[in-house]
Amino acid sequence: MLEFLRKFSLLMLLFVVGLSSYLSAQNATDWKETLWIDLHPINGDGLKSTANYIDSLTAVDFKGVERFMEREAARYGITVDRPVRMNLGPTLNTTPPEPPFGANFLRIGLWSLEMRWWTHKVTSHLDRPTPDVTLFLVYFDPEEKVVLEHSVGLQKGRVGIVNAFANDAQRKTNNFVVAHEMLHTLGASDKYGPPDMLPVFPAGYAEPDKTPRYPQTKAELMGGRIPVTAEAAKMPDGLRNTVVGPDTAVEIRWIQ
Repeated sequence: MLEFLRKFSLLMLLFVVGLSSYLSAQNATDWKETLWIDLHPINGDGLKSTANYIDSLTAVDFKGVERFMEREAARYGITVDRPVRMNLGPTLNTTPPEPPFGANFLRIGLWSLEMRWWTHKVTSHLDRPTPDVTLFLVYFDPEEKVVLEHSVGLQKGRVGIVNAFANDAQRKTNNFVVAHEMLHTLGASDKYGPPDMLPVFPAGYAEPDKTPRYPQTKAELMGGRIPVTAEAAKMPDGLRNTVVGPDTAVEIRWIQ
């Protein structure tokens, strides 16, 4: 009887947590009000040059993401004036748990719980309104780190980790990654895949009906890159030549 009660209690807890997450996700993407996105910079390499760059950041540096979301939302008939608001929060002196890329589902699930607990621990004491999405921007000096680890966004908990270059010349590319991971937290899936991590046709193409198909001139945000041939793709120059495709629009409920 005790074992039955223990399992029943656990199932009820999981049900309540799951229902709460579902309702929270539904409310976050009804697009009736502006979504508040908190951005917390983190010095990923501990270098003074990276710290100086972080100190120079202002909310204006992320206005490109706001303009992109406003432009793309309007294409799908979303009428809220400002779909997202990017708020630059305090710099944090600790790094998030490292994602277990390539691990099994159990390990990934445990990391997801750990990430959400860590987020609560480092932000709950801040005197700020509770955001709809929290993104941790982990910066690295490009002179010291040429290739960054993959960024990640979680719909459960609506939290993400963005690995970015501490260089103003990379600001537009950084904002592309910020927008990509932000949409992950809102339910969007990646539109690229193995073996070469190229955009998947047609969902990962900004212009799937273009003739000739290549080269494409724009990127679909969740496709990640601009296909230039069937075997090659390039990073876009930020969000200016990037769109949200219809499959992604369905996932984030811009199309009902």
